Amino acid sequence: MNTTVTPSPLSTTCCIVGGGPAGLMLGYLLALKGVNVTVLEKHADFLRDFRGDTIHPSTLEIIWQLGYLDEFLALPHQRAEKLMGEIDGKEATMADFSRLPTRCKFIAFMPQWDFLNFINEKAQQLPNFTLVQQASVKELIEENSQVKGVRFITPQGEQQIRSELVVGCDGRHSIVREKAGLEVMNFGAPRDVLWLRVSKIADDPEWTTGHRGPKKGFIMIDRGDYWQCGYSINKGSFESLQHQGLASFLINLAEISPFEVTRLQQEITDWEQVKLLSIRIDRLKEWAKPGLLCIGDAAHAMSPIGGVGVNLAIQDAVATANIITPALLKGKLTLQHLKRVQRRRRFPTWATQSLQVMISKAGQKPRRKAPSGMELWVRQRPFVPFLFGRLIGIGFFKENFKR
Repeated sequence: MNTTVTPSPLSTTCCIVGGGPAGLMLGYLLALKGVNVTVLEKHADFLRDFRGDTIHPSTLEIIWQLGYLDEFLALPHQRAEKLMGEIDGKEATMADFSRLPTRCKFIAFMPQWDFLNFINEKAQQLPNFTLVQQASVKELIEENSQVKGVRFITPQGEQQIRSELVVGCDGRHSIVREKAGLEVMNFGAPRDVLWLRVSKIADDPEWTTGHRGPKKGFIMIDRGDYWQCGYSINKGSFESLQHQGLASFLINLAEISPFEVTRLQQEITDWEQVKLLSIRIDRLKEWAKPGLLCIGDAAHAMSPIGGVGVNLAIQDAVATANIITPALLKGKLTLQHLKRVQRRRRFPTWATQSLQVMISKAGQKPRRKAPSGMELWVRQRPFVPFLFGRLIGIGFFKENFKR
């Protein structure tokens, strides 16, 4: 795989900032359609822990449409045909993917770097695709109120690249949307998540569904040789937990997890092993301006509820490639083409974020001694797990790649 830092070309048709799921997938799809693409990624590789590691059925469907499904699923992964949770203190199926109208009726849990490396390997085979790593974008190049490229820093110094279109795929802390001055609507999030890993041992339970949670704010994901564990905390309370000490934190964690405190103490010996995910739910009012478009987390930061962020980013990339490619190839891309992307992706984004906000607020309410009306309603309707399976596995709207 050729991902070494290469000198930036002076110009390209489309410059994508950010080599995450949205950026790499969009870059690959555009290049596959004949567009000259350069992706700028600020890191030297894709190795980041506790990123979105869920590959949803609709994303697997896109990979099938590209002709690589069997090859992709040959990579190490775990499968979850159901997602389990807790209702009124009892384990329950929260989402069931078995009836989805997709070829893969499961979520694949796979390290995000494996997914990104796979897409990058396919893209590198195309002559019109370039990935520049260790490239940190500093500012946009604007002329006559239109974005014409970006300036970025590499180990070799400052460089610039000019393009007909710049696409911001640089995540929830997007420098592109900041420099573009795009207005952000914030919807708040009352919780943060702490991620940590616990090694698997022979006596651990064999869970065929691969995922358990949330239970008192604690979830477990089977990652093959270890458990990826998440612990939901009140927003902004991590510093207070640290002040109370690691020993106290592990004792509290043992009370809500299946692990003995001595095992946690052996596994977690430093706060560096506990990673904070500061949750935010926001959305750009306008995703585009002349010469520039934002998609994925750069356009709409999601909560980790349901693990749908990567899925939405991939769907954004597919829709973007379908909509803008003809105009890009003809050199006739306009702001109206970019606004069409937002119009197409507006409803699934709004609906997903609204559902996440509702679930977040519900999770803040004090536990009742008796089950709530919502809990009784869910428990009495066997179709609900299949509905949630549809919303999580596919979303509110499914995109198909058009060659």
